[in-house]
Amino acid sequence: MVVSKWFVGLLDLVFPVVCINCGKSMIGSERILCTFCMLKLPLTNYHTDPENEMAKSLWGRVQLEFCTAYLFFKKGGITQNLLHKLKYKGGKEVGIIFGNRFGRMIKENDFISSLDFIIPVPLHPKKLKARGFNQCEKIAEGVSLALGVPVLNNNLIRVIHTESQTRKKRFERWLNVSEKFALSNPQLLEGKRILIIDDVFTTGATIEACCEVFKTVKNVRIGVATLALAAN
Repeated sequence: MVVSKWFVGLLDLVFPVVCINCGKSMIGSERILCTFCMLKLPLTNYHTDPENEMAKSLWGRVQLEFCTAYLFFKKGGITQNLLHKLKYKGGKEVGIIFGNRFGRMIKENDFISSLDFIIPVPLHPKKLKARGFNQCEKIAEGVSLALGVPVLNNNLIRVIHTESQTRKKRFERWLNVSEKFALSNPQLLEGKRILIIDDVFTTGATIEACCEVFKTVKNVRIGVATLALAAN
């Protein structure tokens, strides 16, 4: 054990672990972000406000009992750095660690306290193969660890590969994702409370498309939680 700690310490000297936001070397138990940058996280605290702006943007489009995002997204900001590491640099631990922090934040909400399943927004197999993992699943895993609620994979499925949503207007995004999801076992969800997990909320088109397939499920109650909220 002594040798192991010495070796880890040596590696830290040669290849220092740095904060992905400010680039400073991290110490002790710091992971992903240094303590200073962690304190600057742009929290939405939307879980305390059922009439938050994200929820309002979905009124009349989908029936939700809970709707929140963990962080505000600003170009060039901390949240963008986290998402870039998660989605494009193989940073699975970003999803798990910050999903866990997110889960602990919303744990006391009445809807969340009686959840049955956590369901990540799926990737099409083609994109999954290219990326190697589904970032939403990693976020869901972290939330699951905090809440003690199982993640249900492979029930909500994406049936057609879609183009990137980047730089598309709201109506174009809807056309791009509409009717691209399906349920492999809708009976399993009857009478259940579920939390859909996505990485970024922009126009809500993806969430709207996901929720559309649950309309045929009897007495299902739906909440939505995303790691980030971006401006339209």
